[in-house]
Amino acid sequence: MDSNCCKAPRRAVLFAMVTTDNMLLCSKKQTQQQQQYSKMECEWKPDELGLRQILQLLKESQSPDTSTQRSVQQRLEQLNQFPDFNNYLIFVLTKLKSEDEPTRSLSGLILKNNVKAHYQNFPNGVSDFIKNECLQNIGDSSPLIRATVGILITTIASKGELQNWPELLPKLCQLLDSEDYNTCEGAFGALQKICEDSAEILDSDMLDRPLNIMIPKFLQFFKHNSPKIRSHAIACVNQFIISRTQALMLHIDSFIENLFALATDEESEVRKNVCRALVMLLEVRLDRLLPHMHNIIEYMLLRTQDHDENVALEACEFWLTLAEQPVCKEVLCGHLSQLIPVLVNGMKYSEIDIILLKGDIEEDEAIPDNEQDIRPRFHRSRTVAQQHEGDGIEDDEDDDDELNDDDTISDWNLRKCSAAALDVLANVFRDDLLLHILPLLKELLFHPEWVVKESGILVLGAIAEGCMQGMIQYLPELIPHLILCLSDKKALVRSITCWTLSRYAHWVVSQPPDTYLKPLMEELLKRILDSNKRVQEAACSAFATLEEEACTELVPYLAFILDTLVFAFSKYQHKNLLILYDAIGTLADSVGHHLNKPEYIQMLMPPLIQKWNQLKDEDKDLFPLLECLSSVATALQSGFLPYCEPVYQRCVNLVQKTLAQAMLHQSQPDQYEAPDKDFMIVALDLLSGLAEGLGGTIEQLVARSNILTLMYQCMQDKMPEVRQSSFALLGDLTKACFQHVKSCIADFMPILGTNLNPELISVCNNATWAIGEIAVQMGPEMQPYISMVLHQLVEIINRPNTPKTLLENTAITIGRLGYVCPQEVAPMLQQFIRPWCSSLRNIRDNEEKDSAFRGICTMISVNPGGVVQDFIFFCDAVASWVNPKEDLRDMFYKILHGFKNQVGDENWNRFSDQFPMPLKERLATCYGV
Repeated sequence: MDSNCCKAPRRAVLFAMVTTDNMLLCSKKQTQQQQQYSKMECEWKPDELGLRQILQLLKESQSPDTSTQRSVQQRLEQLNQFPDFNNYLIFVLTKLKSEDEPTRSLSGLILKNNVKAHYQNFPNGVSDFIKNECLQNIGDSSPLIRATVGILITTIASKGELQNWPELLPKLCQLLDSEDYNTCEGAFGALQKICEDSAEILDSDMLDRPLNIMIPKFLQFFKHNSPKIRSHAIACVNQFIISRTQALMLHIDSFIENLFALATDEESEVRKNVCRALVMLLEVRLDRLLPHMHNIIEYMLLRTQDHDENVALEACEFWLTLAEQPVCKEVLCGHLSQLIPVLVNGMKYSEIDIILLKGDIEEDEAIPDNEQDIRPRFHRSRTVAQQHEGDGIEDDEDDDDELNDDDTISDWNLRKCSAAALDVLANVFRDDLLLHILPLLKELLFHPEWVVKESGILVLGAIAEGCMQGMIQYLPELIPHLILCLSDKKALVRSITCWTLSRYAHWVVSQPPDTYLKPLMEELLKRILDSNKRVQEAACSAFATLEEEACTELVPYLAFILDTLVFAFSKYQHKNLLILYDAIGTLADSVGHHLNKPEYIQMLMPPLIQKWNQLKDEDKDLFPLLECLSSVATALQSGFLPYCEPVYQRCVNLVQKTLAQAMLHQSQPDQYEAPDKDFMIVALDLLSGLAEGLGGTIEQLVARSNILTLMYQCMQDKMPEVRQSSFALLGDLTKACFQHVKSCIADFMPILGTNLNPELISVCNNATWAIGEIAVQMGPEMQPYISMVLHQLVEIINRPNTPKTLLENTAITIGRLGYVCPQEVAPMLQQFIRPWCSSLRNIRDNEEKDSAFRGICTMISVNPGGVVQDFIFFCDAVASWVNPKEDLRDMFYKILHGFKNQVGDENWNRFSDQFPMPLKERLATCYGV
């Protein structure tokens, strides 16, 4: 036992060890404890028996056996009731040098967890004892113990203790000057962790801005003779680049100069931190790097090829960041011939990647998935959007084509970073990049070694978006070659080929279907049934992308497609099953009512309903299945009727259960866990799908359930996504069976009004859409509610940077309100007419657009002065109609001619001379003005 630890040794009386059940029990009352702590800071000494038992516990906790670990966990939790248990833990960490390091370190990590969870309950004596021990032992001879002490210090500091531990930072900075390497390194390690965890408070007045002293101090150590210390010093300063900390900005030139001096450091950790610093400086102080940019680019080219992959990865981030800077093209164009081969080379699988990916195992379809490998799925709540000319539904969040070819290994590696860099650079340089890529591609794509060939296919996919125009001339030759690669004997080649082909799906669909679409579809469907799970996954995802692009082009092949997807149900392991649901849901979205044929329903519904019956209410696999069923129900319409009652009932039950659980948790948080509200959100969305698909036939189900009461609660939920989905359902039920919704409108409208907050875009969007649907059904009875919503809607439509979908829905709802209550809305016409017209000129002719334009015409007849200043915008919006109904065309005609007659021919000609030629011709042809 180390006797130096205390001035006046005194046995701790706080524990009586009861050896029979191996437990520590408190022998004194809390009040006595508290009195003793105040004078015990350095008098404390452990009870030998207690110490032995705690050591025994620490040893047991390293056992691989889970039941032993569970029992240790329980005992540790019981011990936490005794404050000086923490004294034992720090004692083992810092004083018990006879013990092995893993046990001592573990003691420190358990203490760290206690600090995280209960620090505010530590008596002063205990916390002071721990702090004191930490500072005295920061220079322990063991790197592991030093690091553990550092972690403990930063955990205490991040619990708000930087203010209550004023000596900490000065003491650590003072220890940096120690002649003893261990002390200097330990203090730097702790400072680095504090800089990482508490960067914001270090730069605040609360602590008197210690960085003004710390940053110049760190810079002195950039030239230290120990690589570990140099590395710590850069890492500390790096924490303050992105936030543009004033103390660093004052020394920015000295910082950059010191970085350059370390550029060729022999220690890879130092080079890595130099690269990281330069990447961040590129974002925040490009002005200071520009004069040196040529040399920095040359340096980063070297580092991207560093033999240490961690350094190469940090350096590769530089190209990603540079691509976002306006100067990218100018500073990089002269270096492309060197850079492109480096990035392309980085896109090859390394040997370690192939081992981790089990790249040598070709057939694994029968091996069950490891549940840990299945990423948690998050449901994206339903958002109501308008259809645009020449496309399907607008989706601003469509990021499904990101490269997910090797998601089981480290999420981010040199291969992915190189591919991402090539992708963004292709978007900057467009077809100019092909000059450097095409010669490489020829060699790669036909290379005998599969690893090289595979990287070539990845390159082809990475440049698809940016270089599409320049690639078009080569695609007639390349697409058939890629379709052949889908049956390559290497699974990793087949899987990357699926992804690359999905990147060119848009072009494939634009060609005659028999040329590329049909052969591609046939091969992809074979790959969906591949014997390798990675290929199945890649093929399913690629097929979903193809479905989105091809839409109704797929209708002739539906039987063949469904045959394959349904067969995959019996073949797939857990993880790919979840992706299969997505492919089926996307198919339903893409072909819509064409799916509503008895033979298709007979193929598709039994396996889906079988899965639906197998899954318990608390199984998260319900999420993708419910999403899939929502799309299927919407597509099948009346074809879904035989299945709708049990599905509807279960959804209502899921919502009810989740709400009940949430209420229990709110009233007794200690006894009841918070529910996972995703169950409720997905259920609300499937109910929306049912209402949309079944229309009026859902009326009886709504009449027999309490869905409106539940929806009223959901509309007031704290979680935005719950409100978002409940407003979508409200809109769909309003369209399907308004007779049931009408009696609740007085309760619903104030809630809708308070949710018109554009900070929460999707919530605001769905609330806006629902108000418009309610207006159409209410007619003039909407009048009492106009004042609850109109001002917010006008504010949203005039707000800069509002997303397109929200603008369009807001414009439609304002138009609908004006249609049913023109007297209330028309007086504000001048405040919204211009953005209103601009928002609706690009959406397709449909019922929503029709009712909105009727509203605007009605408002113009009530308040013609409101449109005069912006009449050109109205003309442009009218011209956006391809085929308006007869009576709506008459309304347009009357307004256009009325305006022309009022101003006279000469003024009208002067006015219409400002029109772009297509607009002038359109109005002349369609409306004779």
